Amino acid sequence: MQLHHLRYFAAVADAGTVSAAAERVHVTQPALSRQLRQLESDLGVALFERSAGRLTLSRTGRELLPAVRRLLADAAALEAAAAYHAAGRIERLRVAAPMVTLTDVVSPFVATMAPDEPVVDVVPADGLTTTAMLERGADLAIGTGRPSRPSRWLPLAVLPVWAYVRVDDPWAGRGRIALHELAHRPLVGLPSTFTAREALDAALVSAGLSVEVFTEAANGTVAQALAASGRGVAMVSDDPRYGLVPLAVELPDGSLLSVRLVAAWDGRSVAGAAMQAIAVRLSAWVTAHYAVPRE
Repeated sequence: MQLHHLRYFAAVADAGTVSAAAERVHVTQPALSRQLRQLESDLGVALFERSAGRLTLSRTGRELLPAVRRLLADAAALEAAAAYHAAGRIERLRVAAPMVTLTDVVSPFVATMAPDEPVVDVVPADGLTTTAMLERGADLAIGTGRPSRPSRWLPLAVLPVWAYVRVDDPWAGRGRIALHELAHRPLVGLPSTFTAREALDAALVSAGLSVEVFTEAANGTVAQALAASGRGVAMVSDDPRYGLVPLAVELPDGSLLSVRLVAAWDGRSVAGAAMQAIAVRLSAWVTAHYAVPRE
């Protein structure tokens, strides 16, 4: 059974005669009749009743016609979808990133997208590399590490890791503090798989510092809640909550504690150009809304 045989069957049912159907599908009448007989042979049933040179749908033909129409509609939808993707367009975009990035970066950006742009699905991916995110099915992966080939990537943003304190804290009016000062304060931070925690740990190790008291919270929101309750200084890259004051953290070399994000996608994908275009727009949006304070 071939798809064009089903199209011929539906054409005859719609036109009422073989001659009229032959004109519609642009084949000769004898050729169309042969194709219909071949379809009946393939299916093992008679689709038409033949008398006096005319064809009328048999009972079986009438029963099977709705299924044939559904099959033809599905085939047309498949062809249209394939053409859509072959042109490098995408209907849904699966974005993987750490949870705080999804909450504070990706979601606000999605709110700026137009209705005719791809629908964005998000996947939390704390603790995963960009390569691992792509291997698990992400179209666009956001993380701190450059992916391996054949993936492509571009710098996305440099996001500050803030030290959040209460408004009544002695540091509240300073704007920034030095990394070594944190070693003498109770800190509230994230699990080791989070990018903000990775940046903090790396900076402390590099400076030869250690923290006396560190309370680990499940996420940035909880970390700030604990800081607001007086448990310590929250070390997160999240947007401010609970009336806390963000302080930039100055490293020994004069730079600021931050997380460098990249956006990555499969370089072999026919939709690679479309994903790159979205990544470029996201980078511009992040730069405009989450710029690191001047050093």
